[in-house]
Amino acid sequence: MSELDDPGDGKSKKKRGRPGRPPAPNKKPRKSPLEKCPMGVQRGRKANGMAQQNGEGDPVTLFEVVKQGKSAMQSVVDDWIESYKQDRDLALLDLINFFIQCSGCKGTVRIEMFRNMQNAEIIRKMTEEFDEDSGDYPLTISGPLWKKFRYNFCEFICVLIRQCQYSIIYDEYMMDTVISLLTGLSDSQVRAFRHTSTLAAMKLMTALVNVALNLSINQDNTQRQYETERNKMVGKRANEKLELLLQRRKELQENQDEIENMMNSIFKGIFVHRYRDAIAEIRAICIEEIGVWMKMYSDAFLNDSYLKYVGWTLHDRQGEVRLKCLKALQNLYTNRELFPKLELFTNRFKDRIVSMTLDKEYDVAVEAIRLVTLILQGSEDALSNEDCENVYHLVYSAHRPVAVAAGEFLHRKLFSRHDPQAEEALAKRRGRSSPNGNLIRMLVLFFLESELHEHAAYLVDSLWESSQELLKDWECMTELLLEEPVQGEEVLSDRQESALIELTICTIRQAAEAHPPVGRGTGKRVLTAKERKTQIDDKNKLTEHFIMALPMLLSKYQTDAEKVANLLQIPQYFDLDVYSAGRMEKHLDALLKQIKFVVEKHTDMEVLEACSKTYSILCSEEYTIMNRVDIGRSQLIDELAERFNHSVEELLQAGEEADDDDIYNVLSTLKKLTAFHNAHDLTRWDLFGNCYRLLRTGIEQGSMPEQIAVQALQCSHYSILWQLVKITEGAPSKDDLLALRRVVKSFLAVCQQCLSNVNTPVKEQAFMLLCDLLMIFSHQLTTGSREGLQPLVFNPDSSLQNELLNFILDHVFIDQDDENQSIEGDEEDEANKIEALHKRRNLLAAFSKLIIYDIVDMPAAADIFKHYMKYYNDYGDIIKETLSKTRQTDKILCAKTLILSLQQLFNELIQDQGPNLDRTSSHVSGIKELARRFALTFGLDQIKTREAVATLHKDGIEFAFKYQNPKGPEYPPPNLAFLEVLCEFSSNLRCTLHSYLEKFMTEQMMERREDIWLPLISYRNSLLTGGDEDRMSITSGSSTRCLKVSSHGLFCVWCRGSAEESVESSWMMRNDTLQTPGALQTPQLTSTVLRENPRQAAEHLPEQNSERGLMEDDAEPIFEDVMMSSRGQLEDMSEEFEDTMVIDLPPSRNRRERAELRPDFFDSAAMIEDESVRMNRQGFNLLYKYRITLPCIIFAE
Repeated sequence: MSELDDPGDGKSKKKRGRPGRPPAPNKKPRKSPLEKCPMGVQRGRKANGMAQQNGEGDPVTLFEVVKQGKSAMQSVVDDWIESYKQDRDLALLDLINFFIQCSGCKGTVRIEMFRNMQNAEIIRKMTEEFDEDSGDYPLTISGPLWKKFRYNFCEFICVLIRQCQYSIIYDEYMMDTVISLLTGLSDSQVRAFRHTSTLAAMKLMTALVNVALNLSINQDNTQRQYETERNKMVGKRANEKLELLLQRRKELQENQDEIENMMNSIFKGIFVHRYRDAIAEIRAICIEEIGVWMKMYSDAFLNDSYLKYVGWTLHDRQGEVRLKCLKALQNLYTNRELFPKLELFTNRFKDRIVSMTLDKEYDVAVEAIRLVTLILQGSEDALSNEDCENVYHLVYSAHRPVAVAAGEFLHRKLFSRHDPQAEEALAKRRGRSSPNGNLIRMLVLFFLESELHEHAAYLVDSLWESSQELLKDWECMTELLLEEPVQGEEVLSDRQESALIELTICTIRQAAEAHPPVGRGTGKRVLTAKERKTQIDDKNKLTEHFIMALPMLLSKYQTDAEKVANLLQIPQYFDLDVYSAGRMEKHLDALLKQIKFVVEKHTDMEVLEACSKTYSILCSEEYTIMNRVDIGRSQLIDELAERFNHSVEELLQAGEEADDDDIYNVLSTLKKLTAFHNAHDLTRWDLFGNCYRLLRTGIEQGSMPEQIAVQALQCSHYSILWQLVKITEGAPSKDDLLALRRVVKSFLAVCQQCLSNVNTPVKEQAFMLLCDLLMIFSHQLTTGSREGLQPLVFNPDSSLQNELLNFILDHVFIDQDDENQSIEGDEEDEANKIEALHKRRNLLAAFSKLIIYDIVDMPAAADIFKHYMKYYNDYGDIIKETLSKTRQTDKILCAKTLILSLQQLFNELIQDQGPNLDRTSSHVSGIKELARRFALTFGLDQIKTREAVATLHKDGIEFAFKYQNPKGPEYPPPNLAFLEVLCEFSSNLRCTLHSYLEKFMTEQMMERREDIWLPLISYRNSLLTGGDEDRMSITSGSSTRCLKVSSHGLFCVWCRGSAEESVESSWMMRNDTLQTPGALQTPQLTSTVLRENPRQAAEHLPEQNSERGLMEDDAEPIFEDVMMSSRGQLEDMSEEFEDTMVIDLPPSRNRRERAELRPDFFDSAAMIEDESVRMNRQGFNLLYKYRITLPCIIFAE
């Protein structure tokens, strides 16, 4: 029941503060606790206010009732109001214990404590009774029950104020007690108290704002009634009604003053301290609620005195707080009537809001863009051109929500200000069916000005949700491309036509596939029924339109390679059934005619491959048009093959006297046949024979043009693969297998001979094809019940392996300067350098696969592993993956390969510097650093890697003592310094190798202590201590772990170790038991000791990135007032925005007595990380790699 019928309590005024006991003369005789409590509250209650369970286990406290949420909240509040009317002390004691228990405290406030102790004393007592074993409390515990509890907790407070809004909240006892308690709790060092009381106070404030709003409305209504009655004639005026209205207006004004005092107490006593609390969630609560107040009661709260807190908090270091600020502002900017009140705020904080569109937190960036869009809708003059440009480029972001929000902004800015009537008049005058011509032109201009022409798909995807109708207007796009220029009207330029065609292709793809482009999203999601229907409708629409329009477009742009290549992508998105269902075969014939014309006119591989792919799509067996297309394709290939055979004969007959026309005829037809052979089986035209003749002639005479050789190699490769497909799909005879084997063998021999060609493109093509064919025709060909294909298996001999390895060393592990010199001194731009690096990475990856799949002997990998540090930035990921896979294949052999690579580097160093090495030089340090990296790859499980590491040590010891010093036994062996490199692997050793080392040592060696014997001394010591449990890091390494003691006396990790160590430790999971093979010999002709220009592995070492320190998520409150803006701005704002409310309550003692409280053992926020907001943000493409978030100051109270 409500307390509307409560008998009138006295309205006598008294000072606000923590209520004491009522004066003695007015005190009523007190009843016993059982007599005073209503039925819903008295069950299980002791006289001292402690709760207990009844026999049936029903909830007996407010906390239990609210937590379980089984009762309607209004009935719970009505029961409490009834108990308050009977004995307000016990009812308030229930409410106080409710807040204490909601904080997770096990203690209970007793009636004697409530009557005789101050708030600070009660809170100190409750702090002592807090459960110190766990930092969790109801508001932070996960699970559906506690999530519902938070909702019930907030609802209880709102319903409580709503039910008490007519009398009880004005009795100067209940609200004073609650506000005073929450103020004290919010000032506590215990996080649970601060968090819970702040949430309660903010919800209490929201409920009071609602009451104040109702009072304001009632006041206005009463004032209007009074004015109306007073303006009546004297004879008709009702004086009694006027007196009643005056009395009601006075009561409403008094109530309004009371509510304002309460709100002022909460705002000044709690909000202004907690909005800068050390806990982000507490700050977020404050900002979220002040946004509600400003929207709910804008006349009172939507002014600069309150807006400044939201503006300052825009600089908060936690994303969730910044997010609450933006959402609060969105609710305000949505209402255009509020814009005049937001004008000063917009001018002051607009730059910060625009900069937040580049926030490192994607959710924050999305909401910032939406807020900027709302500002744009309210006032276009509020944003400058520079502000808009900062948002425009976000349409190319790799993060789709950010891009979509930016697309909405772009749509509002560019496409919402056109005149529809003028557009329709222009379209009618030009004979267009759509009025969107100027909008599409505007989109093309924006795309060209953005200078990100490779990302049209991203732009279309960003605008797809906001401008879908415009992007699907393919009729208008086609009309713009096909229309003839008219005098007085500007036509599309060549660049604009190319851009429009590219955008058209992207819109077609987006509509047909109904998913974002590659790079946006985690993958293809399952479409809903509505989305699937839309996709089908769009596909039918674009098919019906472009079936007729595409031949005309190809006819107009048939000589432009770029435009034709793009246009030929359209048929792959067709619903090809429309050709036969709509009886549109004539349009199919027109399309085939245009494609054939394009093939005859062009030699660009991109265009030819597009034609080949189009024929492949149209020739699908599932469609009835397949026969018609197959006939056209066969006729085209017949003509090309006949022309190719004739031109080859002429070229071979001419020999060295062949002119440019003979070469062009062969090259042009060979390019076309190669492009078609990639997607079509052309074996019946026997292209391999003439291609092989061209290659043999080129090898024998050495005069074959490189482009012809490259295309002949590729075409022969396709021919072999199609023959293999035919054999694997059928039941081949022995003769078929032998015939294919002869073909493959002869082609491999040609490719091997091409490795010594003077032309780099020919060599690279031959190398890639060799690697691919060796992989395809390896021992894995017979797996899966295909033992009959054994005759086709090829195993490369040692000479071929050496040639492949030498090719890698000569063409992959080269310096950029060497590469530039090899290209006749031409300066490459950045794009060409990236392309060249990509090509070299492909070469290395192709050879590494041969090693991983045991096609090339593993010791060949030593020449690759030794370049790990020097070329880490270019090939580090490839070499690391190769090392991982080879270790999974054979741990022992992999360990031998690693030590062999180090031995090769050491031999190179000896060859360059002589036997007297400077062990402190950068070259020696580089070898030791490489050894340290290799040691980290063995992981932490020393039992699994024990045998491999022991083998590595034995090979290293044998290498160190392999040669005797020619000066005599009293001098160290030439390779003794290698033991210092070997020390890097001692930490992975759990078995002693000391006895094995002593086999190579003489008694004189054991007694020597000179500097030249230090490598031996250091290595012996490392063997003796290498197996200790406490040896956690290598002394020469730069990766260390530090422990920092927090203020709670607990250890927390401050610095992480190297990321390399944690990632590479994944190799320790393999547990293969393999026998140790014999000593590993250096492969013939692979050791770089024999090379003319040995390279030093210590050069160009990548810098070690220092790890950032780890901080605890939360921090203990810092007791100083720190605002979120600069000090000058803060003072300026404080002078300009003075608060109008004056607090009447005396200051709480809690702040002064805070030092007496026990330390906060539950607040994981005992430390605050003092660092600037990280600037780098991943997710942008190319140009927009870095995102900016302005630095902020940490705030705490």
